[in-house]
Amino acid sequence: MHTRIDHPRPTRKRVPLWDNARWIAITLVVIGHGILPLIGEDDAAYSVYLFIYSFHVAVFVTVAGYFAKSGPPNARALRQILTDIVLPFFIFETIWTIIRWLLGGDFQLDYTTASWTLWFLIALAIWRIVLPYLVLLRFPLLIAIVISIGAGYTETVDSTFALTRTFGMLPFFVFGWKLRQWQLTGRWLELRTAVTWRWRAGAIALFAVVLVFMPMTIETLRDLKLRRFMLYDESYEAIGYDEPWSGAIRLVLLALAMVLAVAFLLLMPRGAHWFTSFGGATMYIYLLHTFILFPFRESGLLSGEQPFWVLPAMILFCIGISIALSLRPVRRAFRPLVEPRARWLFRPEPSTATGTLVLPPDSERR
Repeated sequence: MHTRIDHPRPTRKRVPLWDNARWIAITLVVIGHGILPLIGEDDAAYSVYLFIYSFHVAVFVTVAGYFAKSGPPNARALRQILTDIVLPFFIFETIWTIIRWLLGGDFQLDYTTASWTLWFLIALAIWRIVLPYLVLLRFPLLIAIVISIGAGYTETVDSTFALTRTFGMLPFFVFGWKLRQWQLTGRWLELRTAVTWRWRAGAIALFAVVLVFMPMTIETLRDLKLRRFMLYDESYEAIGYDEPWSGAIRLVLLALAMVLAVAFLLLMPRGAHWFTSFGGATMYIYLLHTFILFPFRESGLLSGEQPFWVLPAMILFCIGISIALSLRPVRRAFRPLVEPRARWLFRPEPSTATGTLVLPPDSERR
């Protein structure tokens, strides 16, 4: 009698470096959103904001690209896109529609225009679907950069389905994929501590230069509308630049952001720390922190001139939000919204071009 033995599937070992990078990057996202109401009147807040936005979105997208699969999409990969990205988008877009309706707005479900931070889910789904086709071509990173710069010249590419940001930030996603192809992580983790600190010293120096540059030129940066360029959400003409060389500004920002993203990763602790486990909660933080910051954004509480202590207090508050939303009780409570399994939605057997695939009795289902 034949007995089938089911072997447990091996679990992928998490690398602390990447979990550290994930959590610190998403915390910077929260801080950027938290201090946004302050930047209109406070040059210090605007300087901090520009400093964070010069690299933190690039880091977040680069990390997503690093872990993206570029092979032919199979049923499991497509199902993950639906459960990890598409369903949460519909759930949270519906929630935001209800909130706006309760606050006196019209009840209008519009899934073509993402609410606040939900653009990232649309962009991530598109990036993951497009990547296997893009990497079939030579020089995918160069092609992504050309697409990004070219998209800024046309107003037909707008915020519908987050296309402006999807095209604009595509290079960061492909750059993350390239980092994995270069297999730099293993080499970095094998270096002696003394050697790593030589690289880290250079990264610290680079960040110091950027951090000093921002407040020294803050009025010029306001006049140049640099913030709007960093959002990748508008055409050059909409920002106020209709010159043929406008794309050079985006090119410089893309290059700077990639360099700063690498510098950021060099500074990440290589070992496990108290916050390392929080790296698995980045989607919870991303989707939930906006509900906490929404009253500050809409009430005008932080508009106008504020005492000097408001900026550091808001930064500490945002760090607290990121920690709180990383805790297991929060993740357990909101898992049905952030990570819906939706087994009822899927066929019991994968389908093929000629019909339902019937697996042999002895085969192990994955």
